[in-house]
Amino acid sequence: MEHQPSLIPLGSLWLSALVALLPLVVVFFLLGVLRMKAHWAGLIGVLASLGVAVFVFQMPTPMALMAALEGGTFGLFPITWIVLCAIFLFELTVASGHHDDLMKAFNVISPDPRVLGVFIAFGFCALLESLAGFGAPVAICGVMLVAVGFKPWKAALTVLVGNTFAVPYGAMATPLLTGANLTNMPAEQLSFIVSRQTGLMAWVVPLVLLVIMDGFKGLKEVWPLALAVGLGYSAAVMGAAAVFSPGLVNMVAALVSLAVGVLVVRIWKPDGASAAAVRLTGKEAPHEPEKVSGAKTLAALYPYALIVVVFVVTQLVAPIKTALASTDIKVLWPFLWQDNYRNMVFNSLGRTVPSTVYNFQWLSSPGTLLFLTAIVIGLSFRMSPVAIGKVFATQVYKLRWTFLTIASVLALAYVMNLSGQTETIGNWIAGAGIVFPFLSPVLGWLGTAVTGSGTSTTALFSNLQYTAGSQIGVNPALMVATNTVGGAVGKMISPQTLAIATGGVDMVGEESVLLRKSLPWAVGLLVVLCLLAGLQALPVLGWMIPSLG
Repeated sequence: MEHQPSLIPLGSLWLSALVALLPLVVVFFLLGVLRMKAHWAGLIGVLASLGVAVFVFQMPTPMALMAALEGGTFGLFPITWIVLCAIFLFELTVASGHHDDLMKAFNVISPDPRVLGVFIAFGFCALLESLAGFGAPVAICGVMLVAVGFKPWKAALTVLVGNTFAVPYGAMATPLLTGANLTNMPAEQLSFIVSRQTGLMAWVVPLVLLVIMDGFKGLKEVWPLALAVGLGYSAAVMGAAAVFSPGLVNMVAALVSLAVGVLVVRIWKPDGASAAAVRLTGKEAPHEPEKVSGAKTLAALYPYALIVVVFVVTQLVAPIKTALASTDIKVLWPFLWQDNYRNMVFNSLGRTVPSTVYNFQWLSSPGTLLFLTAIVIGLSFRMSPVAIGKVFATQVYKLRWTFLTIASVLALAYVMNLSGQTETIGNWIAGAGIVFPFLSPVLGWLGTAVTGSGTSTTALFSNLQYTAGSQIGVNPALMVATNTVGGAVGKMISPQTLAIATGGVDMVGEESVLLRKSLPWAVGLLVVLCLLAGLQALPVLGWMIPSLG
């Protein structure tokens, strides 16, 4: 029993692609129009993907079902495990009483919630994305903004948009490195091109965050800080990409943006801080922030500093990273592999599909590292094991529907990928000819909307982008980079990411609300990226992009 899909199962590429899009259309229609609960929309989407896989793409039913099971398993571990442990860690700081001290320390930096929103959702979120990725930054920073006083939906939306351009460099640049490996390109060159897109667009994100948080009044009052933070990040990411390895680029840019922000608020105070605090949090900002002792400030910052240290050590210290990876357990998924260890799933070109091997990262997963870090933090805060266990159990119960949502979305993604539906969609868009550079980001955007993963999107479409660029005479490295950045922009509307964000801010089941609020920003940024990529493929901005060689 094998499966090698045809790109045109219905005899027409455009018709086959439209049918392949049906599961995704079903999910977004149920979420955005009918406002159905995300877990129900996800489960119905899985059924739609199975129907298209079996009856249109002729995937054997047992293989389609096992593809869905593998995707659902991957959704539960490591994805939901990461989300659960990130929120568990944060809730331990709340239960221990140290989170209140952190908020007081933030008020010393600035009592203006808009300033804190920029720092947390843009700078700190980018730093965590560099180290952890996989949804952990969205979950952690979302709950931090709720603690500042933001409404849950506003906190979630602010973090989703603020995290956008850090995604290509997430988890030590895993999406970017995946694209480089699959296309045999130098990773440093691909990183350089990615930075010429993220750098040109990211500077505006802090300004957008002000509009999300406080409308145009917030933009009018706080734009100098947001502009400084955005330009600091953009300049740093472009400079770092020319000097450092890809895994360090976003970390450097995040730290520079935070340093610039702190410097600005030391010499300049935005107008309307008290009024903004009342509008956004319901509490007036203190005229004289309450002083917090150095010991309490260190204790409040300690959990987040420890997170950074743990991920720096486990990602950058090669022997430790290798030792952790050696504990991974590779599972050849039943029905997708034969007993003689032969992969039975192929793409349309006859090449085996690597995602049929499930990697059980019981120790090296960011979720496990967060869990162990949380236990250390809880014990160091003198919480009893029983109290720590109660906090964990509470979060498991609160996030139960989020778990089902993420599992169903990943099941849908795996069925679409392994059956050939995603490949057909990609080839349809790639057939646009000389217009393709303007549409190239759409592939990445749709890919991440389906999978919720920038890494999965680069794995799906990097070779397709490379080949399409070569065929029409455009620098193929530009197309691969554009696919990576397009995937980052699409992540904010992925049902998986929406479930992570809503789970973090205690909005479980309200993913449709967040989708309607995030979609305009995702589409707007996509349009800008399409124009930028198209112009970079032409002499107009082509001078920015180095040629392969």
